[in-house]
Amino acid sequence: MKVTVKLFATLRQGRFDIEVLDIHPGTEVGDIVKQLGIPDKEVTLIFINGRHGQLTSELHDGDTLGMFPPVGGG
Repeated sequence: MKVTVKLFATLRQGRFDIEVLDIHPGTEVGDIVKQLGIPDKEVTLIFINGRHGQLTSELHDGDTLGMFPPVGGG
């Protein structure tokens, strides 16, 4: 199965902006986070096909996964 992974802001540092990954059925967002070497606490906003997701959300063929770090402001 193939999923498109989009990383935003500081998650891109030393990684990529957009990449298509081959995954196995049953792969969850958290599995991708671990594969990319990103600490769980650095991913605070997850979107799958434009809808809110979680680290435990299962991915399917053709999905687009977007991940964001904590957002600061003031």
